Amino acid sequence: MHSELKPLYRAELAAALKAERLGNVQDAFAHLERAHILSQRFALDHAATHLRMLRLGWRTRDLREILGQLTRTIAALLFSRLWVPVGNTGRANVSAFKPMPLPEDLAQAMKKVSDR
Repeated sequence: MHSELKPLYRAELAAALKAERLGNVQDAFAHLERAHILSQRFALDHAATHLRMLRLGWRTRDLREILGQLTRTIAALLFSRLWVPVGNTGRANVSAFKPMPLPEDLAQAMKKVSDR
């Protein structure tokens, strides 16, 4: 992952873990979604984010999330460098092929990196 995106990515993962420990599953998933957007083009980080979503889906006993994250983890490892639907949140409740609008702060951070 690009060195300028890594701190943002790690901050989202840390916020997700904190929210999960506080029992706030929705906030935990929201931070994992943001981490997913940042990691989409980086196979290992992308797959790691899906594994975190899988773990959270397991803890909440959400079968749809579990199955969705299993397939998305494999796809992340195989296809991250070839094509990703930009802005996709990575959750099982959205199509894995659907591009989505980027949150403004993430769009700015990602633009800075791509301009270099």
